[in-house]
Amino acid sequence: MAITKEMIEDKIEIVGDYKDIQVRTATVIKEDGVELTRSFHRHVVSSVTSVLNADNSWTHTDTDISGESTEVQSIANAVWTTEAKNAKKAVNEKAVSS
Repeated sequence: MAITKEMIEDKIEIVGDYKDIQVRTATVIKEDGVELTRSFHRHVVSSVTSVLNADNSWTHTDTDISGESTEVQSIANAVWTTEAKNAKKAVNEKAVSS
């Protein structure tokens, strides 16, 4: 009886106006090649994080995607244009200012 555990990025979606990337990872447990269970974990990768400083200026930081799969990195590099990042920065500022 061989029990195996496999983790697969089975769904990658570009979500919303600011091109957030939603990644679903399936964890599959098999016994002798027969699937016993499958569970899911999701995480979202945004292009930019924004912090309001004490002097009311903003610091915007591009997201480090080096820990993501090559597929997610390729998608991020394709859809996170300067225009998309600037729009995300603006909406982040607006959300904090509201």
